[in-house]
Amino acid sequence: MSLALQDNVTAPAGPQRISTFKLLLQSRLASIGLVILLLLVAIVLLAPLLPLVHPDQTAPANRLIRPFVTAAHWLGTDQLGRDLLSRLVWGSRVSIAVGFAATLVAALIGSVIGLVSGYAGGRTDNLMMRGIDMLMAFPYILLALAIVAALGPGLMNALYAIAIVNIPFFARNVRGVTLGLAHREFVDAARLSGKGHLSILWSEVLPNVAPVIVITMSTTAGWMILETAGLSFLGLGAQPPQADLGSMLGEGRAQLFTAPHVAIVPGLMIFVIVISLNLLGDGVRDALDPGLKSGALSRPGPVTRIDRTKPAPPNSQPEAILSIEQLETGFSNGNSTTPAVRGVSLHLDRGECLGLIGESGSGKSVTALSIMGLVASPPGVITGGAIYLDGEDVLSMPETRLISLRGSKVAYIFQDPLTTLHPTYTIGQQVAEAIAAHQSLGRRELRERAIALLEQVRIPDAAARADHYPHQLSGGQRQRVGIAMALANDPDVIIADEPTTALDVTVQAEILSLLKQLQTERRMALLFITHDFGVVAQICDRVAVMKDGEIVETGQTRTVLTRPHHPYTKRLIACVPEIGDGDRFLPRVEKLMASQTKEAAQ
Repeated sequence: MSLALQDNVTAPAGPQRISTFKLLLQSRLASIGLVILLLLVAIVLLAPLLPLVHPDQTAPANRLIRPFVTAAHWLGTDQLGRDLLSRLVWGSRVSIAVGFAATLVAALIGSVIGLVSGYAGGRTDNLMMRGIDMLMAFPYILLALAIVAALGPGLMNALYAIAIVNIPFFARNVRGVTLGLAHREFVDAARLSGKGHLSILWSEVLPNVAPVIVITMSTTAGWMILETAGLSFLGLGAQPPQADLGSMLGEGRAQLFTAPHVAIVPGLMIFVIVISLNLLGDGVRDALDPGLKSGALSRPGPVTRIDRTKPAPPNSQPEAILSIEQLETGFSNGNSTTPAVRGVSLHLDRGECLGLIGESGSGKSVTALSIMGLVASPPGVITGGAIYLDGEDVLSMPETRLISLRGSKVAYIFQDPLTTLHPTYTIGQQVAEAIAAHQSLGRRELRERAIALLEQVRIPDAAARADHYPHQLSGGQRQRVGIAMALANDPDVIIADEPTTALDVTVQAEILSLLKQLQTERRMALLFITHDFGVVAQICDRVAVMKDGEIVETGQTRTVLTRPHHPYTKRLIACVPEIGDGDRFLPRVEKLMASQTKEAAQ
């Protein structure tokens, strides 16, 4: 079938995938954090080459000089006459090195514990996690203080303490992700291929866990630097005369009122380092999220973004309940937009069922979601056309008006009800919620209406089933619940997006019969999206064929099925097996392809 649908022309190259680094730079705050951090790292790395005096060189005659008073001491001096700029650069070098080193140690040990615990499970998991729980039972600052007290004051001991108290954060995060991966199909396939446990952990599990490790490192590195500074502030980290930011802050505490700059300068540096790491960590977290690879670093808005460069085309079908005129919808990809729907024009009359058919990826669902502004934005954007609902342009409506029409005027039935129904609420509560979104009714009346709707869609023993959860129902019953929620507010238009694809043949026939009956009884307009011509022939009055984001053929269902005009429609119909075809099915498809190829060449 897939061979029969292929075009004889070379498909245009798809959009380039945005790199993680470029995606990171699209976040303004993350970019600022990265620039500041790179600048600080460059300064501390170049500290031996900079024209700075020795950080431990004292000059009592120059003690407590204020900042910007002399060119020799831009940031002033401390109580011993030591240059604060030099001590700041060298102290930042020490603090950043210790903080990053502690992060790496905690990440390595914690990730290994999390990987082994989550993958092994059973007693191994129980034993390891109870040990981690014991570490987490202590306040981490107090635990760090206890470790340094046992090992003795010193910068290396502070590093060990900070690394140890942060191991549980890595172990817990990595173990949670590993648990979800340990019995996935690709891991089971690796076991069946003969791979050992270490090989599976290294080649199958670790690549999927690595983003979590990187994200945890990026978001905790700043806190580790802050914790290291805290220990040095208490005199348990860097020892005199060695400088780090915490010890400088501690030494400046005595001059806080007479010479506040001695404490403010290192305090500001700690603030800048930590805030830049946190900003960068948030950006790294977003950039590594697979759901954001489409080119945006923000959450989808309540409605699809509209960026029409041309005036809205007029409504060519004013009598229709729904009219789509030259709709263009795409997905932003950096500075460009990849079109998904191009110049689509459709109309739907009251009481009519229009079938929208095409192969997967042809733009059917994007068209349907664009009607009520449900295409996730970013990255979705409507760049042209108009959508008239009962004569009113949807794309010109205020956001609040558009949201109020969802469910009341236009309702959706989606393909997989198990993913659209809330797993922790009963189906009665969810149907009642759909009613309450647009009608002010009491709790008892809401329940009665919900049960009535469940009975209308032929849910057996509806009153008892209303107290069941989605996982307790069969696929056909869940789909009926989805239909009940769509009917809750007597909409004028129902959009059914492949609602029978996941159902077996007998249940599919029941759902189609139910939809057709309800449509006839309520005089609703039904836009039925599918890739099955058999379904179209059963319930649709008209059909529109979609390919590569464009409508290539429309007409009455019987006419399109018996006398198709477009080659793509002919190929789609040819790919539908007929009873009795047997061995003649593939030769028939190949013959059609050969004849169309010959016509195209001529």
